Amino acid sequence: MKAFKIALLAGTLVMATGFAPDWTITVAKTDAGHLIGNPDATTKVAEYISYTCSHCADFARSGDPALKIGYVRTGKVSVEIRHLLRDPIDLTAAMLTHCGAADKFALNHAAIMLSQDKWLPVAASSTQAQRNRWSNPDRAAARRAIAADLDFYQLMEGRGYRTTDIDRCLADSAMETKLVQASRDDTVRLGLRGTPSFTINGKLLDNVHNWPALQQAIDAQLVARPADKP
Repeated sequence: MKAFKIALLAGTLVMATGFAPDWTITVAKTDAGHLIGNPDATTKVAEYISYTCSHCADFARSGDPALKIGYVRTGKVSVEIRHLLRDPIDLTAAMLTHCGAADKFALNHAAIMLSQDKWLPVAASSTQAQRNRWSNPDRAAARRAIAADLDFYQLMEGRGYRTTDIDRCLADSAMETKLVQASRDDTVRLGLRGTPSFTINGKLLDNVHNWPALQQAIDAQLVARPADKP
């Protein structure tokens, strides 16, 4: 019903103004990810990413903008970003990107991913004392320690969040459970072996881990369905 209302609103906008909507600003929460674009797009891309993966950061720089501007904006393609969690840092970052309303996600995601070259070396050179804090059985306390040591608090405050907002999101045990379970389920269901990985309409793309290869797969899908309309 929600997807129908969004599509109906977009259609009304086109008829009233003569201009097609920019679908890159339409963001909706899914079970454990975020869908960007037309919910009724006939070509549905899913990204499976890890915030501690350098290749994912490369894709965020080169692939995400091209995908959104060239394909998602038109309404023919949507993209869902999902999380393949490799470690507690990944989970901490993912929980922060989910902090707040759905329309905050895209820039939260970009802020953390595009600053990876600053915080990942800090994580790699962490002290034993830091790693002990990150292993605290109180998982919310552990995530607060990770966020403090890697300057995630400063990053999110720059996005307009208060410290209390950040702490609340890091303590969201329901979100933790949802993200961890979805990561496990997606890995098993699709046989994911690395990041970034991609699906189109639910089918895993073999040996596709960068923007040129993904663009080729999307173009092939669009050519195969020339009658489809956004």
